[in-house]
Amino acid sequence: MTTQLDTVFGDQPTLIRRCTVSMAHAIEGAEAPRGMTHAELMALPVSFPLDVANRALDLGRTTGFALAKQGAYPIRVLRLGRQYRCTRYDLLRYLGLEVDSVEAPAEPAAA
Repeated sequence: MTTQLDTVFGDQPTLIRRCTVSMAHAIEGAEAPRGMTHAELMALPVSFPLDVANRALDLGRTTGFALAKQGAYPIRVLRLGRQYRCTRYDLLRYLGLEVDSVEAPAEPAAA
């Protein structure tokens, strides 16, 4: 297979390596881990890029950005300049996970 790729891609070893790895991956039937674990979801920052939300919702990059652009993304998407961002609160609420309440800071003890 590598010799066929050598003739197709010429002197671009990076592309050859990528194709060889992805073809071997497809032949073995192994899938890359998708989605996020509960621990990863709980460790998310308050706001994060749309790519992270796509991973949590098991959406592809193209589909996720197309839904955000159309205003049809499953959770609220914030447009900040050229960036799309989502909040942990909206994501956890959509997934039906308990959103931790924010504890009020303790008042200083009277001396």
